[in-house]
Amino acid sequence: MTADTTSSTESNLDVPHEKVTVDDPAASPESSDEGKDDGEKLTSLQIFLLVLSLSISTFIAALEQTIVSTAAPSISKAFNSSELEFTWIGTAYLLPAAASTPPFGKISDIFGRKPILLLAIFIFWIGSLIGALAVNIDMLIAGRVIQGTGGGGILGLSAIVIGDVFSPRDRSKYYGVLGVVWGLACGLGPIIGGAFSGFVSWKWCFWINLPIAGLAGIFVFFFLRVETPKTPIVKGLLAMDWLGTIAIVGATVMFLLGLGYGGIAYPWGSATVVCLIVFGIATVFVYALIEWKVAKYPVTPLRLFKSTSNVATFGIAYIHGAVYIANLYYLPLYFQTVLGASPILSGVYLLPVAITLCVVSSLTGVYISKTGRYRPPIYFGLVFMILGLGLYINLQSYASWPRIIIFQIISGVGLGPVFQAPIIAIFSLTKPADIASAAATVFFARDIATAMSIVFGGVIFQNRIAGQEDQLRAALPEELATKFTSGGATTSAESITLLNTVQRDVVTSVYNKSLQAEWIFYTALSGVALLLSLLISKQVLSREHKVNKTGLDVQEASRLEELNKEKERGVDDSAA
Repeated sequence: MTADTTSSTESNLDVPHEKVTVDDPAASPESSDEGKDDGEKLTSLQIFLLVLSLSISTFIAALEQTIVSTAAPSISKAFNSSELEFTWIGTAYLLPAAASTPPFGKISDIFGRKPILLLAIFIFWIGSLIGALAVNIDMLIAGRVIQGTGGGGILGLSAIVIGDVFSPRDRSKYYGVLGVVWGLACGLGPIIGGAFSGFVSWKWCFWINLPIAGLAGIFVFFFLRVETPKTPIVKGLLAMDWLGTIAIVGATVMFLLGLGYGGIAYPWGSATVVCLIVFGIATVFVYALIEWKVAKYPVTPLRLFKSTSNVATFGIAYIHGAVYIANLYYLPLYFQTVLGASPILSGVYLLPVAITLCVVSSLTGVYISKTGRYRPPIYFGLVFMILGLGLYINLQSYASWPRIIIFQIISGVGLGPVFQAPIIAIFSLTKPADIASAAATVFFARDIATAMSIVFGGVIFQNRIAGQEDQLRAALPEELATKFTSGGATTSAESITLLNTVQRDVVTSVYNKSLQAEWIFYTALSGVALLLSLLISKQVLSREHKVNKTGLDVQEASRLEELNKEKERGVDDSAA
């Protein structure tokens, strides 16, 4: 990897783009000093409607990540599903969401952002309809897979559009808005899902998406004002990196299937699990080879990984995704298994971290917009992330509400800034033609991390419980002790309520110590992110507004530019 130079920034890249200005009342007077370009202006109303369109789209896609977490038991009971099918209710959305993000980014480079975002919303709508009409668990899981495919495209493309339309300085404000929407959706998801399954029907977890997704599609169609290239469909499809797309989707599916099956459907050492994980990793190398040597317009240009700053940013996005989902997944587990809360109440107890990260995410956007600096929020957020997760280690096996609330607030202060700051950083460090691929890679890293984090956390949790097996066997009958050492977290949470006071105290103490081991792991992981942040290069964001054009001509110009650079480097090397 090479150090970043000014040639990697937008301002010095001779790649086709269109300069426009945004009539943004929040922009400071200094913007005129940094360059004023003639071109199309977006009014305050147009900006509001555009951001509203993207916010609605982001909300529905993010909501589906967590809404079934509290409705899953009701869904499982309705279809009498197995433990494996139970886990797939959630995984069936997260897996295709991760796998579809890179291809959607590249497809939008060829056909334009607007039609592909509308396609993603339509796919999500179809998946929601199938889920709502499901008559068996297989049909429901199929609907979730289709939902996830569209949801991954929605989340990635919403961020890409912000990067296309707004200046580097002003993007931060609107990423702050999307961060708030994302945080609210994920925080409210468990509460809404629990309320639907408890008072109406779990099917409303899917019915609710139909009018909202329809509204999102209408808003995007009428109010998303971006240039759409007139790429012929056949020509565009032929230009797609189909080998790369198949490879990255296949690698993601195999790897995450292996993690999902491990310890549930098959033992970790079984041939099925080992082969899925090994072949998944091997296919990643095949994918890299395709992108390097075969693809004309690669889904993920390998030049993105030549920059130390880019690699560090991808790493931070990965770790943030892992830590973020740990808060949403393992704090409710603490509330349910240790404190005895119901699924709905565990969602309510999670509000301090959800609300705090939303507020701080918004304030971070304002700060970056005013100063043009993205590194301080990353440093600030990661320090508080370490502090918040470290404090979780001190959570007790009884309800100490001041600790629970304050620790969550500190964690939220850390999580909030790191939602959008890495996206802003990667946009400023990437040339315009690669923005979609770079943003898709950030989201891909974050999505992969969420799936892997749940598995890794679960392994730590179960291993720590197994290490305290003697304490459980001393306090419980043989059958119950075996159930708590080998059973799933959901089964354990239900079983704890049936114990007497003495037995419950022993089990909750064991579970709390096991969760403490997880928080130690995530604290250390956050420390790695802080070290990575030191590798991100410094850059003050400009107010100059360059709308990135899409289409095959832009992709071809970028490809030829890279070929010329390689030839020049070859000439220089031979001369030396």
